[in-house]
Amino acid sequence: MSIEFDNNLPIYLQIMNYLKREIVTGRLKAGDKIPSVRELAAELQINPNTVQRTFQELEREAVVETKRGLGRYVTSEESKIMNIKKEMAGELLDRFIGGMQELGFTNQDIAALVADAMKSDDPH
Repeated sequence: MSIEFDNNLPIYLQIMNYLKREIVTGRLKAGDKIPSVRELAAELQINPNTVQRTFQELEREAVVETKRGLGRYVTSEESKIMNIKKEMAGELLDRFIGGMQELGFTNQDIAALVADAMKSDDPH
C-alpha cells in the first residue's frame, strides 16, 4: 500500500479515503480481511494511533467490522459499499461542477460538454 500524504488533510482521513476507494473499486472485496493496526502503521511508516483512529472511524461508519480475535474485515453489506460509492461520486461531481462554474460554464454548457465527451469515448 502506498499513499502520497497531503499536508492539508489529516492523515487518518487520507487513509480512510484510500481504503474506501480500494473497497468501491473492488480491490478490497466485501468480507476481505484488512491489515492490522501494527501492519498498516509499519507499512505506511506512521504512528499506530493514527491507524487506530482510522479504523475506529471506519467501524463507526460501518465500513469495516471487527471479529473478536480474528481482526477487521470489510463490511459484507453490499448496500453499504454502494452508498460509499455514491457518496464518493457525489463529491467528485461537486468538485467538477464547481470547477466548471468557476470557469464560467453554465449547467447547460457543462451537460453538453459531458455528453460530447461521453460520445467521443463510446466505441460504437
